[in-house]
Order: sequence, then structure tokens, then C-alpha cells
Amino acid sequence: MYAVAGALATTTERGTWVAPAHRVTWTPPGFEHAHRFHGTTDARLVTVPVDLCGELVAHPSVFAVGPLLREALLALTDRAEPRPGAARRLLAVVIDELAETPEQSLHLPEPHDDGPRAVTDLLHADPGRSATLADLGRAAGASERTVSRLFHTELGMSFHRWRTTLRIHHALARLSEGRSVTDTAMECGWSNPSSFIDAFTEVVGQTPGRYQSDLRNRRR
Repeated sequence: MYAVAGALATTTERGTWVAPAHRVTWTPPGFEHAHRFHGTTDARLVTVPVDLCGELVAHPSVFAVGPLLREALLALTDRAEPRPGAARRLLAVVIDELAETPEQSLHLPEPHDDGPRAVTDLLHADPGRSATLADLGRAAGASERTVSRLFHTELGMSFHRWRTTLRIHHALARLSEGRSVTDTAMECGWSNPSSFIDAFTEVVGQTPGRYQSDLRNRRR
């Protein structure tokens, strides 16, 4: 699924992957999944035949879209291809590009253990919540140390990293819907726009202002 404009989220039993504009999500066979779209979205769906799926990673992921991959995806989805075999050749280009492109995984894993799941439920309900892990642990009936350990062992990341990724997911949705950078920063839990810009740039690879500018340009 290619997000030409807007942002899309793909959710499986392993968590949620977010693709901002100019990213593509890959969902391998065997994963039940759902998509959610944010803002004015132009999303293109390409189905990969099962016999070719082994050339790509075996887990859901997000990839950046370079010029060649972009043109191949648009050619596959803009119109029916009348030339015999052309669609298969274009698909081969897509697969070659994805196989060589580093993952840019905006992945938010979801816990199964009751302790961290109670904490993540609280933050899903209010991503901007400023409570510490100790506060959230008490609200969920677990100690800070226990919850912190479970985040590392079950999710493979710290609580701080998980909450930052959650907030970036929500920030992408708000920016795609036209909210200002300052309002988005405040709503998603940052104390000031500068710290939000730094975190967003680290995760997404561009500033929120540049991201919104690119969205406007693509819509035009």
C-alpha cells in the first residue's frame, strides 16, 4: 500500500505500522490486517503474487519510496496495462526496489502481558498524557520496575521509545489533517514545538513543517 499523499496505518496482531506520505507498507501473506487513512489520502494498492513474496521480508514493514519505485507503483495503479507481460515486469521492478531499500519502520508493537497492556491502553486513550511510568504503573496496578522490564523483554524497546513512537503516529495523523505544528506538539504531549520537531525529524526523517509542505505540494 503506497501513500502518495496523506498517511495510512496498517494494523496486524504484531502492532501498527504507519506510512506517512511517500512511504509504502508491505504486509506479507498470513497476516490479518486493517488499514486506516488520515487526511486527504491518495493510497495505491498493489498485490504481490504468493510465488514472489519470498523475495521480500517476512514481516510487515514500511519502506521509503525512491523515484524509480514511485514511478513503477504509479504505472501499476494509474491505468490498466494493455501490453502483454508489462504489469509483471513492472511488479518485478517494485520487488527489486523493495528488496534493496532499507526499512523505515514506524512500528508500534502491542503487548500481550496484562501489565504493559494496561499502560499502553491508557496512553492510546490519551497520547498527550504527561504521567510518568511510575504514575501509569500505579494506575495499571503494576510497579514501575516490572512494567519497564516487560517493555524491554516483550516489545524490544523502552517505555520512552514506545510512547514517543505512539505520539509520532498521532502527530502524523494530525499534520495530515491540517493541524498546525504547534497545536500538534501540544496535543501529542510535547512541552514545546522545538522538542517535538527534534523527535519528529529523528523518527520520520524530515521536519513536521517540511512534511506538511510536501503534502500540500502533492495535493496540488
